[in-house]
Amino acid sequence: MKKQRAREAGIILPGTTGEYNAITDVKGVEVGYSTIIKGEPKDYTGMGSPFARTGVTAILPRGAKRSAVFAGRHNLNGNGELTGTQWIDDSGFMHGPFMITNTNSVGIVRDTTSKWMIENGYYYPMIVEGRPIEGCGYFYPTVGETWDGLLNDTNGFHVGAEHALEALNSAKSGPLQEGNVGGGTGMQCHQFKGGTGTSSRVLTEEEGGYTVGVLVQANHGFRPHFEILGISMGDKITGADPIINTFAPKPGTGSIIVVVATDAPVLPWQLAKMCRRIPIGIGKLGAGFENGSGDIFLAFSTANEDAYTTELSEIQLLGDDMMDPIYKAVAEATEEAILNVLFAAETMEGRDFNKLYELPQDQVLEILRKHGKVR
Repeated sequence: MKKQRAREAGIILPGTTGEYNAITDVKGVEVGYSTIIKGEPKDYTGMGSPFARTGVTAILPRGAKRSAVFAGRHNLNGNGELTGTQWIDDSGFMHGPFMITNTNSVGIVRDTTSKWMIENGYYYPMIVEGRPIEGCGYFYPTVGETWDGLLNDTNGFHVGAEHALEALNSAKSGPLQEGNVGGGTGMQCHQFKGGTGTSSRVLTEEEGGYTVGVLVQANHGFRPHFEILGISMGDKITGADPIINTFAPKPGTGSIIVVVATDAPVLPWQLAKMCRRIPIGIGKLGAGFENGSGDIFLAFSTANEDAYTTELSEIQLLGDDMMDPIYKAVAEATEEAILNVLFAAETMEGRDFNKLYELPQDQVLEILRKHGKVR
């Protein structure tokens, strides 16, 4: 049976999505993956074994052209990593791709992305006639992470430069894979199999007609707290309990990286305020309480293409009084992106025969149907 996304399965979710119900509904945004699945559980005999369940995700705000976009960010809980944030906070711009991987691979992904930016003349405006100025420029790729050590040989450092390049060079627009792909390959969500998910919202013409897209790497949540549309799931779903044969953090410990894109002409402080609405979507599913989680968010705008300058530029600004539907869109798309992770992810067995089961969709839909939450 082909897996369906949460909305396709009939769950009654609010809002109007874009064509792909993905972050790529924001024109110009491209996403690429490198998914690393190597070996069988029996092949894991310790750090460095020929065994991996991990990967890399790349988000290019304007594809392979011009890197500078207005950006803002927010941490709900800071037990995680996101590189390049000092310059984002100071300048209000993100100058490179947004990359996501596992905790121990941030360095190789960041350095490889810097080299890719040089080789592709990606850093704007340190470019003359399509080539970077020799010896000039500084590179702050934004790289986030979540920990996949339950399933992956995370201390084996299996992500290499070739994987970061594969994610960058495969980036495209259009519909996206979800679940066990890219940086989300080895992740868990509410103690089910987690990973990568995405969703979007399109505002009405009266609200400005703007698009908001969200991509998440979900590795968070505690099953007893899990709910959908206000209906408790953790005490109703039976079976599909995780099998953990090794050390594991206390249940609920984990992280979620959320990236928001929009074509609305919003500035850094407004983008940061958008990020502060992300926890609404996370909280509606029963998460966001854990101190051991890195809940780290960034938003960027593809509008104001000529904003980054060394001289003088003119920009458009959306008045704060027009932001309410955008904030709502962020919360809704975040909630749905996480649900899409859970509906797309497939059961995976990892190191030490640890096993995370996919969300039992039949049970979930039956529970929701009893409460009138399924079409």
